[in-house]
Amino acid sequence: MRDTGIRALQTAAVAVAFALALSGCSAAPDPPATSTENAPPETLASGLKVPWSVVPVEGGGALISQRDEGNVLELTPDRELRVAGALPDVSAGGEAGLNGLAVHEEGGVRWLYAYHATADDNRVVRMPLTGEPGSLSLDLAREEVVLRGIPVSANHNGGRIAFGPDGMLYVATGDAGQREASQDPASLSGKILRLSPDGSPAPGNPGGTAVYSLGHRNVQGLAWSADGTLWASEFGQDTWDELNRIVPGGNYGWPLHEGVAGADGFVDPVRAWKPSEASPSGIAVYDGGTVLVAGLRGERLWIVDGSDPSSAWATFTGEFGRLRDVVAGPRGSIWVLTNNTDGRGSPEKGDDRLLQVTLPEG
Repeated sequence: MRDTGIRALQTAAVAVAFALALSGCSAAPDPPATSTENAPPETLASGLKVPWSVVPVEGGGALISQRDEGNVLELTPDRELRVAGALPDVSAGGEAGLNGLAVHEEGGVRWLYAYHATADDNRVVRMPLTGEPGSLSLDLAREEVVLRGIPVSANHNGGRIAFGPDGMLYVATGDAGQREASQDPASLSGKILRLSPDGSPAPGNPGGTAVYSLGHRNVQGLAWSADGTLWASEFGQDTWDELNRIVPGGNYGWPLHEGVAGADGFVDPVRAWKPSEASPSGIAVYDGGTVLVAGLRGERLWIVDGSDPSSAWATFTGEFGRLRDVVAGPRGSIWVLTNNTDGRGSPEKGDDRLLQVTLPEG
């Protein structure tokens, strides 16, 4: 039974009142109300403008994408913010712009990968990431297009990218308003793609193309458990948002089904929420098996027992506004990225922020 992450989160009441009250791997009664009043998370960065993705880098810093400006910021180990580079071809509008980031080393080169919109498409590009912590820089002169031709839209634009434990690049795309394209294996819309680092279809993909799974509406979160399970968060239409366990070649139903349908030939979500409770974006796995889901409209962080997704509770509800991304930080911490400056939130002084929650060992 994979319960170490749950135990750690149970004990975190000292730091952030994660009172989960989980018992084994079965559902438990509702936990007591949680609050961060007495031990608020630490602010690592503030004044961010429409941040979308955060990637920890060696030395204790991070890279942060700013969707509308097209800037990649470095949060230095000394907690200063500086521009590491500005991608030149970013075209921002609605949910499109500079979205997901990922760092990967290959052939002795440390590459920064980015998913961004242009006037014609969404594409994934990469460029060398040079310099030392505190002075990181994007070598834009050596930028390479990894994948082009992903349909772009102001809504349902996808945008999350991540390298899996297999060393392959996973790319989450939205349906871009083309609902039926999600069911078309020849389209890049409404899919999770699996690529080699150079952008070619990864070996072993079902069908031999870049498509790894289909039938998605708008995936914005990708993360892996210690056992290799791929989890994905997905925006629904009006009824259900989803947390999905991804299997190769799986069809997740959109636009034919939303939420749990029990229909032959389709994979149901392991967890579904009303959009007012979630609108899930970035996700992370804590301590190998606990799935953390950042909620935008829901303004909360969902905590899901990966071994029994019926066990799920929320924290930070309404305390920091819209939450765009969550990642595992250094030394047993998690980092949470707010998103109140995107035109859909209610920014307060200092927004947007990168917050650090340090959890005690369990």
